[in-house]
Amino acid sequence: MNIKLISPRMSLRPMDSELKRAMSPSIALLVLASLTPKEHRVHIEDENVQQLNLSDNPDLVGISVNVDTSKRAYEIATIYRNKGIPVILGGIHASANPDEGLKFGCSVCIGEAEELWPLILQDIALGDLKQRYYNPYPTDLNKTPSPRWDLIKQSKYLYTNIVVTSRGCPFACEFCYNSCDYVHHKFRNRPVESVVEEIKRLGTKQVMFVDDNFIGNVSWTKNFLQAIKILNLKWHAAVSVNIGSHPDLLDEMKESGCQSLFIGFETINKLSLNSVNKYQNNTGIYESVISEIHAKGIMVNASLVFGFDHDYQGVFQDTLDWLVKNKVETMTAHILTPYPGTKIYQKYVIDGRIVDFDASHYNTSHVVFSPKNMTAEELYNGYIWIYKEFYSLKNILKRLPARTEQRIPYLLFNLAYRKFGNITSKIASLGFMNFLSRLARRLSYGID
Repeated sequence: MNIKLISPRMSLRPMDSELKRAMSPSIALLVLASLTPKEHRVHIEDENVQQLNLSDNPDLVGISVNVDTSKRAYEIATIYRNKGIPVILGGIHASANPDEGLKFGCSVCIGEAEELWPLILQDIALGDLKQRYYNPYPTDLNKTPSPRWDLIKQSKYLYTNIVVTSRGCPFACEFCYNSCDYVHHKFRNRPVESVVEEIKRLGTKQVMFVDDNFIGNVSWTKNFLQAIKILNLKWHAAVSVNIGSHPDLLDEMKESGCQSLFIGFETINKLSLNSVNKYQNNTGIYESVISEIHAKGIMVNASLVFGFDHDYQGVFQDTLDWLVKNKVETMTAHILTPYPGTKIYQKYVIDGRIVDFDASHYNTSHVVFSPKNMTAEELYNGYIWIYKEFYSLKNILKRLPARTEQRIPYLLFNLAYRKFGNITSKIASLGFMNFLSRLARRLSYGID
């Protein structure tokens, strides 16, 4: 069969540049291609970096669906389905909302694909495609192959040095997809040796670990860090706030080359955390955690959410003051977005609080529900304001890291990616994406 896999074009938030779309390819599709038996031909098209060819006639189309790309995904699915071509929808939004997906696709792959993709291909060959495919048992990650990087033009992306070491998260915060009904699988890690070999094949000294929670299993993480010390990497990952409970792990991170950690602080208001079942976060230790991370020479990217039921207008100024005081290097802000399928979405629907059902607005930069203690306009304006203030030249200078070796990567992100990202993306669009990516690594870490 001739199989086509598609990533639909994502929507951009007000502070995003086109660099956001070209950040990295879909690892899920690259792994899906690796799972495909060699007798089939696989072609990948990513609408974020190229124009889709919708006039072709493959034997099968697979589309990865996120909530903000769902409208476009369904348009693409309809085009191929009208040609009589079977269309399989997968990805996090399709998995959480399979009934919706089946209005546009022939079938939905719910959750992890390792056990399901071979079955789907077999059923298509027999002319017996089912509407739903779901494996209620956790996938054995020993069976997860390395991504097929050869199927994409890597020079179109800012990062192709991305690695997944695990599946899921040990927590189930109500605003996260991990609270969806279809998520029953425990947190799991891939075998250490398998991940190490994948890193070696990438041929780079800088790696982005893109797990939901890199420390979901602390003992595994310690073993893994021991194994990669000899590789002399510079690496980045996302972790939960309870990293502060493991100072020895922070030591291992630093010794193995950790440069920055993305942390879901979410809010500095404890009542807001409790309201969405994020009990693993303790606002009382936030500052000490940041201080400990900084003491190791590691930068912090704080993820924050605004619009919880205990948020008032003053939350934006209070949060900005906290960020600047603690010299947090980078910040990713979000308007609370009740993704369809999550527990918070179910609650808001019952309470009649969802006011915008346009899926393309569910990208954390629109107010799609009725806030409790501020107006929708106040929430949106506060969100825009904190971004502008945090990335103002004044506050960029105030947050300048004390360590000189951190200043170049810090300034590159704050200025070249965030504040002046539109200029950088225009330069990249002229064919300089790969050059800019390599230049950034060389300037930041002295590596290619």
